[in-house]
Amino acid sequence: MPKVPDGYVRVRSHLRRKPGPKSAKGLSIWAVAGLCAVVWLWGQVFGFGDSTTEQQPAPKPAVSAPAAGQ
Repeated sequence: MPKVPDGYVRVRSHLRRKPGPKSAKGLSIWAVAGLCAVVWLWGQVFGFGDSTTEQQPAPKPAVSAPAAGQ
């Protein structure tokens, strides 16, 4: 039998790479895009506190002088 290279192990009739130490991976680009989409949709459906802002009072029309000739 041929010698198994370093970093590999013989499994039945083929070679398989040995698992290495697990690296701490960050969020994938799809996970970040999904989180951004969830935040955007939350803002569209529920808003971000727009209802707590003070409402501007409606302007009252000023009294004008009557038109001449009436």
